[in-house]
Amino acid sequence: MRPRRQAMVPRRSMCFTLPAGVVLRPDRRQPGWYDSGMAAKKYEILVLNQISPAGLKRFPATSYNVAKDAKHPDAILVRSHDMHSMTIPDSVRAIGRAGAGTNNIPVKAMSGRGVPVFNAPGANANAVKELVLAGMLIAARNLAPALGFVSSLSGDDQTLSEKVEAGKKQFAGMELPGHTLGVIGLGKIGSLVADAAIKLGMNVLGYDPEITVDAAWSLPSQVKKAHSIEEVLKSSHFVTLHVPLLAVTKHLIDAKKLDLVHSGAILLNFSREEVVDAKAVAAALKGHKLGRYVTDFPAAALAGNPAVIALPHLGASTREAEDNSAVMVVDQVRDYLEHGNIQNAVNFPDVVMGREAPYRIGVANANVPNMVGQISGAMAKSGLNIHNMINRSKGEMAYTLVDVDSPVGKALVEALAAIRGVLAVRYLPLS
Repeated sequence: MRPRRQAMVPRRSMCFTLPAGVVLRPDRRQPGWYDSGMAAKKYEILVLNQISPAGLKRFPATSYNVAKDAKHPDAILVRSHDMHSMTIPDSVRAIGRAGAGTNNIPVKAMSGRGVPVFNAPGANANAVKELVLAGMLIAARNLAPALGFVSSLSGDDQTLSEKVEAGKKQFAGMELPGHTLGVIGLGKIGSLVADAAIKLGMNVLGYDPEITVDAAWSLPSQVKKAHSIEEVLKSSHFVTLHVPLLAVTKHLIDAKKLDLVHSGAILLNFSREEVVDAKAVAAALKGHKLGRYVTDFPAAALAGNPAVIALPHLGASTREAEDNSAVMVVDQVRDYLEHGNIQNAVNFPDVVMGREAPYRIGVANANVPNMVGQISGAMAKSGLNIHNMINRSKGEMAYTLVDVDSPVGKALVEALAAIRGVLAVRYLPLS
């Protein structure tokens, strides 16, 4: 059975204190609809960037309209478009980022509206891993200057041969086996890089204070655990960064930490530009503390520096990565719009519950006390039997899914929306 178009009621004017980071104007009203008994309508999806057709075709044409000019979208799909400067329609129930980073999306504002922001962690992991390996090889074997040298040559075959033989010694490099790779950040990408480096004969030293259980299980047993970033920097010939850009990771690698690096070390940044202080890197290269800096993020402070190998943000630029990201985020957005399930939202907990009844309600709320009791109490007051229920929280946000055995009336949806702390209520019956 296909879910009917979600029902949503206008929220009442609210004035209460939300946890820090969750913003809701006291006068905000979430315009919506209540379509019980009405003909089903198609979901509208607004596409802001070029999204892989492999993902878009997973929206059934019978129940979705996908367009670059949707006026009242239920969801938005985006890659790199800066959404901070745009007015996001009140009709939006979800945002899907076909990639990992969400710095271009106003996540905090969306949290205040009860709108999950989905991403596709790991979908581009293999593409980034391969680029990191390529970066290590380019730096270790001095391939970038070698290519420049060959492209500058001219003359007949004999002349070229002589010039090549005379000049090749200056590009002598080193092999990877036996050298130590320090990996800072052991998520999906970091783990893949570590595994590939071990297979190339390298020693791997890893550091990640926030490593998840799943990541720990997937990490090769040969990875030696470091107890600090400083330990990684002091002990590694190569250091690769795989951390998100957060307040605590901005300029994670600064002048102070670069003073600790193994002399002549090669630093690779395929994470985010601002994780590294570019000016500090320039100084470390000038003082020959760093041997090379390989990055996917060109910076003005490093432009023209011969010791810098800068790529034009190619990390996820493979056909396979773009397809994987699009498929993953489309499936997540569909599952949320149709069934209220949440997976891989940066601002909400994972909440997935199989359908066991045709009538479902999803409630997004601030993570405040007694919310589950108030929700279940309102349902009991309406005479509804709860068939199944799940509630999860993540920081300052919480989310509840409830399956009930009989249809939900408009009065209950309005009563739930009136509970202090509730940000959004969606009624998701199956047709």
